[in-house]
Amino acid sequence: MRILTENSIDRVRERLGQLYGESEAPRLAQRLSVLADRYARSLLSRYHRPDKDLWDQQDVVLITYGDMLHTAGEPPLATLRRFLAQRLKGSIRIVHLLPFYPSSSDEGFSVIDYREVDPALGSWRDVQAIGEDFDLMFDLVLNHASSQSKWFKQFINGVAPYRDYFIDIEADTDLSAAVRPRTSPLLTPAQTPSGERYIWTTFSADQIDLNFASQDVLFEFLDILLLYLQNGARIVRLDAIAYLCKQVGTSCINLPQTHEVVKLLRDVLDMLAPDVLLLTETNVPHEQNISYFGDGDEARMVYQFSLPPLLLHALHTGSSRYLSAWASSLQDPPAGCCFLNFSASHDGIGVRPLEGLIPDPELQDLADTIRKRGGHVSSYTHSDGSQRPYELNIGWYDALADPEYRDSDGHIARFLCSQTLVMALKGIPAVYFHSLTATHNDPAGVQRSGQPRSINRKRWQAGELNSLLDEAATPTSRVFQEYTRLLRLRAEHCAFHPDGAQRVLQLEDSLFGIERASPDETERLFCISNLTPRTRQLDAEQFGPAAGEHEWHDLIEGQSHAFGGGATLILQPWQTLWLKRVPDEQQT
Repeated sequence: MRILTENSIDRVRERLGQLYGESEAPRLAQRLSVLADRYARSLLSRYHRPDKDLWDQQDVVLITYGDMLHTAGEPPLATLRRFLAQRLKGSIRIVHLLPFYPSSSDEGFSVIDYREVDPALGSWRDVQAIGEDFDLMFDLVLNHASSQSKWFKQFINGVAPYRDYFIDIEADTDLSAAVRPRTSPLLTPAQTPSGERYIWTTFSADQIDLNFASQDVLFEFLDILLLYLQNGARIVRLDAIAYLCKQVGTSCINLPQTHEVVKLLRDVLDMLAPDVLLLTETNVPHEQNISYFGDGDEARMVYQFSLPPLLLHALHTGSSRYLSAWASSLQDPPAGCCFLNFSASHDGIGVRPLEGLIPDPELQDLADTIRKRGGHVSSYTHSDGSQRPYELNIGWYDALADPEYRDSDGHIARFLCSQTLVMALKGIPAVYFHSLTATHNDPAGVQRSGQPRSINRKRWQAGELNSLLDEAATPTSRVFQEYTRLLRLRAEHCAFHPDGAQRVLQLEDSLFGIERASPDETERLFCISNLTPRTRQLDAEQFGPAAGEHEWHDLIEGQSHAFGGGATLILQPWQTLWLKRVPDEQQT
């Protein structure tokens, strides 16, 4: 079955020529054609549905580890599947299974074998079983591999082709221009048959950067990508993609070669699995982040990395100033692309995306606030050699706590305000498992691992979690029930379609509001959040001319509100309203 058309051959040949030279391009294009033919039949039958939209308002991503839940005598992936089917079907459509491959550190991101499921979690059959009820997202961890991988062991021994899979470099090479996400050494010594060599390690000594200047590395990952599609991935997340390509004397971040690799991966998906979405993970300032949309020819989806720290800042200060300014400045993604909106994830809350958005003193205040709530602040080395905040490590639920009144009604209301606000924004929402369960910080996890990120990576005993969920008065149950109710409510309204329009409302500083409209403009909603612990009023003039003399129905509370004639809208502390205009013939 021949897949590559003349147009696609020309396109991939051009990409490969940019990466490896024009003389190599024809041979590499033929190699890609052979690889594509091997997977074509099975992938096109599954992932080519021209009559189906890429996404709609029912798409919500759950971020979870494969071993988030444990039951004695059962593979964690099987335990997770049962929990998802019983508790989250109808609320969540897509499950992001964080790396479930054999690994040596970093909670799965130091991959030993990309083609296998960690036996401690289960098997490919367990992964596929989750895919029977939900769409799946997999990580393609292509920036680095484990120091314990077969690839690196063969590299150390000088065995072809693995001797070119990683980057060794002279210890005295000037790499001062390289942008670092960590303060650990960029180079790690390793013993080889020819003596000690220095190996590029962007993230840790156990995570050895791969060398995409090697054609064999590229084709290794093309094959892995297609294997993941065969096993059910609807979304493929490109982990740490910004750091992929290296060039001495440059920043070694967001290089043109890196964008060319992303474009090539997109080309392969467009040929073999047009319904599969490519997501880039680039925890960098906003303009760099959205550059991975390209001209609509790179990632289909990009994280809104500026959103979590801006939202946290807004809810701690009670001011929407910076959040509203940022949201107002957003341009729509290219056609066929969308944002992934989130507050919390398995990682910390990146603050590099705040650069240029809030003043440095306010960033420092936010970092101090997180420390007071039991969190940690990690740093990175800037190109000028200075240390700057990189990430806030804390559970999102505790990040919004009043330290003296944890789990209070106000704490829960402020937390749910943060999540409801994210749900309303243009794009697809992503929910971290521990946000659904109102999980507290896990300092014991940090002590065990020595890693600040472990504060937000607790693993549950399934029986314990189910008991908390079944007892209506627990914070876990209260948050979970309301959160899932809101997700189901959101799915019913086409105004939340990722391709629908968004307009930021000009409200007083204590409020954040947007207008959302369905792509065909048949439904419009006004979504307004009170960011403060005080009751706020909103009158028709402040709401805008759209309010008029009409009656509006709040989808969340099921109450109707009228504007005009001096009437005002009352928002309780941290309350969010999703307002839909009541048709004239139904108004009281």
